[in-house]
Amino acid sequence: MAGKFAGPWSKGIWFAIVALVALVVPACASAATGGAPTAAGSPPPPGSPSGSPSGSPSAGALRLISAKTSPHKSFYYGYRYPKLVFEVASTQAQNDLRIDVVDVAGESVRTFFRNDVAPRQAVSIRWDGTSNANTPAANGRYTFQVSSQAGTAATTSAASPQAIDLTFAFFGYSFPVLGPHDFGGAGASFGAARTGHTHQGQDIMASCGQTEVAARGGKVQYAGYEANAGNYVVIDGKGTGRDFMYAHLAQPSPLKTGASVRTGQPIGVVGETGDATACHLHFEIWTAPGWYQGGSPIDPLPLLKQWDRYS
Repeated sequence: MAGKFAGPWSKGIWFAIVALVALVVPACASAATGGAPTAAGSPPPPGSPSGSPSGSPSAGALRLISAKTSPHKSFYYGYRYPKLVFEVASTQAQNDLRIDVVDVAGESVRTFFRNDVAPRQAVSIRWDGTSNANTPAANGRYTFQVSSQAGTAATTSAASPQAIDLTFAFFGYSFPVLGPHDFGGAGASFGAARTGHTHQGQDIMASCGQTEVAARGGKVQYAGYEANAGNYVVIDGKGTGRDFMYAHLAQPSPLKTGASVRTGQPIGVVGETGDATACHLHFEIWTAPGWYQGGSPIDPLPLLKQWDRYS
């Protein structure tokens, strides 16, 4: 059932150019993951600038009259960042505002400043998932909070509560298989015995043809074919120092070495190519400096189970 991997693959494989064929992925893939709608990826657009607080902040009595957040589920380095578009009413003509991304504990994770905002002027904030310390934010639910730079929160308009939408979920990783799956038996697990070595990943059993997506976006390190792995892709995960390897794809991935990939982006479909006897994704995680570049494989199952709970 599980693929049998030999030791480090020859360097010739790294540079072998495999004819890549077009891959059709279900249209629902992007909707289910917040990922890119096509196989061709690119770095996501930058988040909004933080701005700077006013030297002498001033604002009237603020009332939030509309606020829309989208999407309600997104991923770090994903296709769509959480975005807030809002308007305030105020007793002043110009207002110095502070917009915070707040976690479930009420702590501000990221802060934006906007000065001289007029009443009923649409303000747009797009959060790229990084904290004020410029590190990726933790998984969880978040809320945008609008207030004056003096610290007084904008009240909500009771007349139109349906127009106020401030909450969303944000995750650093996506589960790599869309659709029904399981983790197989003991032979599918990390460290299971193989002839001359041990299993270096976790097998995710799923029907052939199910969509696979990038658990973490980043850059494609390798994309090709190898006798044991079959069609495979290795992605250097953005901001992680880790590499993520996907093997036994049914067809060559449309992604090319060096391409940018976003979290949740379709990268191929489940297959049984190479040394595999059943349809499944063989998934590996390697520590820095990377896959067969001096790093070491680690057991991905605890992380896979975590991602599976919210994906």
